[in-house]
Amino acid sequence: MAAETAGAEFPDEAARGLYLNILTAGGRVPFTDVPETEQAALDQLLHTGLVIPNIIDKAYVAVSPRSVGERMSSELRAGATRLLLQAEQLPDSLGGLARAYDAVPRGTAEPAQPAVVVGQDRIRHRIAELVSEAVQEVLTAQPGPRNPEGLAVARLQDLALLRRGARLRTLYQPMTVNEPTAVEYATAVAAEGGQVRLLDEPYQRMLIIDHKVAVVPAEDDYSRAVFITDPAAVAFLAAVYERDWARAETFDWGGLGTAPPAQAATRRVGRLLATGLTQKAVASRLGLSERTVAGHISRLREQYGAQTLFQLGWRMRDRSE
Repeated sequence: MAAETAGAEFPDEAARGLYLNILTAGGRVPFTDVPETEQAALDQLLHTGLVIPNIIDKAYVAVSPRSVGERMSSELRAGATRLLLQAEQLPDSLGGLARAYDAVPRGTAEPAQPAVVVGQDRIRHRIAELVSEAVQEVLTAQPGPRNPEGLAVARLQDLALLRRGARLRTLYQPMTVNEPTAVEYATAVAAEGGQVRLLDEPYQRMLIIDHKVAVVPAEDDYSRAVFITDPAAVAFLAAVYERDWARAETFDWGGLGTAPPAQAATRRVGRLLATGLTQKAVASRLGLSERTVAGHISRLREQYGAQTLFQLGWRMRDRSE
């Protein structure tokens, strides 16, 4: 998604016109509504990051020109001295688009009172807008399994967030390590400096952006969400998040992602056994059946030459020290 710094180009008139048309349509336009004659203009917007695809809603979503301008300016300045003039001109070049973006009416644009947004597509759209404008840190708590399509969208916007210098912290539950798409997401964001920890206890789904806006679900099926901007309420939720974050465990997502699935699962079982957990506790923590865990333990006993579960845990603990 990031534009190449050495050859960065400003959107031409056709691309600007398409961007303004997307804003006029409310900031998002279905894939099928972009004619083939505007494909070149669309490619420019996608290349610069002014528009991102949302594969769940099958729509292109406009991104804040300010965040795009700041990211590209930083990349241009770091590239070479000869690009300094172009970097200085970039914010002004996108200024007109930024004013048009701000002029689009938004009924949920940071009201004084908590705003309830109804509909998963609208919720995702509003979150994407807020994340695209984040400059400091995004905190997320994601209990339970992750939707693969939702992760694909999150991966695009979260990698863009990290690459423009903001921070990202995410909480998962241990069962997530058995979901390949979730592991791929965590590995990708970890490679860009994001942090993903595991918390083996119940917690609520939450999103906090720049410590200014908090998003929490208002329905169990996530069809309604509350966007909170009251500073005291956001600070309280951030404190709850920090408490959970401090109790969560770090995890080597990169090492997990390079291991064969069966080998990685056996390794996870072994690490938990070495901490003193029982077979039943390991199964509960990883979201596996006891029969599956028993199979992993059988392979570990053979590997370590252990006759009993106690002996296996002891030998594995010796190896890890």
